[in-house]
Amino acid sequence: MNLFLIPEQFQVVGPAGSLVAVAGEDLVLPCSLKPNISAVDMTVEWSRPHGSDTLVHLYTDHEDRNERQIESYRGRTALFKEELQKGNTSLKLSRVRVSDEGEYKCLIDNKSWQDDVTVEVIVEVVGTDPVITVTGCDDSGRLSLLCETSGWYPEEPDVLWLNSEGEILPAQDTETDEDIEGFNVKQRVIVQDSNINRLFCRVMMTDHMKEAEIFIPFCRNPVIRALNLIIPSGICLIMLIVLLYRKGQIQKAAVAFVEEKLSNQRVDMSNRELNDSDVEKLSVGLKNTKRTVEILR
Repeated sequence: MNLFLIPEQFQVVGPAGSLVAVAGEDLVLPCSLKPNISAVDMTVEWSRPHGSDTLVHLYTDHEDRNERQIESYRGRTALFKEELQKGNTSLKLSRVRVSDEGEYKCLIDNKSWQDDVTVEVIVEVVGTDPVITVTGCDDSGRLSLLCETSGWYPEEPDVLWLNSEGEILPAQDTETDEDIEGFNVKQRVIVQDSNINRLFCRVMMTDHMKEAEIFIPFCRNPVIRALNLIIPSGICLIMLIVLLYRKGQIQKAAVAFVEEKLSNQRVDMSNRELNDSDVEKLSVGLKNTKRTVEILR
């Protein structure tokens, strides 16, 4: 970088330190001219200084020329064209990937003078939401729980168990492994269900945090748990039997009443003389009564 400037010379300046980006989000890589002269007529080249393919973005002759651009950057880079007049040559990188991590060079050339600056990018990946599962319990009411999360980068995250008061609980050893997607973490804790009703598993890495919550289920002897299921079912069965019995008694009483009425009608019919129309009406009534008895039965 050139510190002493002569007419028609300029200095390219960048950020004071490394840039931290979260995978999946957009990132602006700062780069500008000092003094703030126009870069519209200049060549602006962003590149990766290491590797066989280096071009990230090229602006020259008043247009973008990205035929030689690294394949993984296609459709993800852009300059702020309206800011070139002010000497702003920053690069916008969309949908940041882990592979974007590393050094970038911003080079400005006006054909008679050129300068550049290096920008370092660190990519962080926020892992999955933690998942809590109950892995066991014993007769004394002690519960064993497991918290799992995966895909954290570039560091192994810290895992904490907390109760509803926010107090940190002692946990067992943390199991960690790393693959191409980042760090995967598992941690167990054992608690007494009579003392705690809620638990939190908190996962942290730098400025990122994710948390899961679980309401502690009761943990008791399997025989007691089975009785808790059987007893309510037995009560329901007894109530059903009582209802069916009462329904049967009501039906029997109704049948007896109708049969008695039918018998009385027959006696009445034998004790008095009836004309033809009365006999016919009574016959229809008896048939209807008989049908009612059959339905009740």
